[in-house]
Amino acid sequence: MSLIDKISEEIKVAMKARNSLRLEALRSIKKELIEVKTSGKSGGEISEDEELKLLQRMVKQRKDSATIYSAQGRADLYDKEVAEAEIISEFLPEQMSPEEMEQVVADIIKEVGAESVKDMGKVMGVATKKLAGKADGKDVSNTVKRLLAGE
Repeated sequence: MSLIDKISEEIKVAMKARNSLRLEALRSIKKELIEVKTSGKSGGEISEDEELKLLQRMVKQRKDSATIYSAQGRADLYDKEVAEAEIISEFLPEQMSPEEMEQVVADIIKEVGAESVKDMGKVMGVATKKLAGKADGKDVSNTVKRLLAGE
């Protein structure tokens, strides 16, 4: 079952439950997926990798908006964005714990033979592919910097 099909089923459930917040978040996922799928670049198909990146981008957008709303004292909009981010996150693979991510990054550093922060590009190239969808890019980057700096 494709992600669009799963989302469509979830939309039906949310409609029956009259859960407007969930319905809105699910519809936004479906809209984004359909836009990518029908764009000329994808050729009518969307890979699992592209789906992951799309969902991650949507979660990041919601979290960034929530941060802005929080700074502006708009608790109502903050709560909505955080809730939508959580709903979208349900369709992402389970996130790694910081300890698990640190172990994977340490293994990658050994694998590519990185010795200093100058080698960060090499490590990030491998880490980004290996941890796609399982860890936030910013967290991975911070962990790589910290480990390469010898902290």
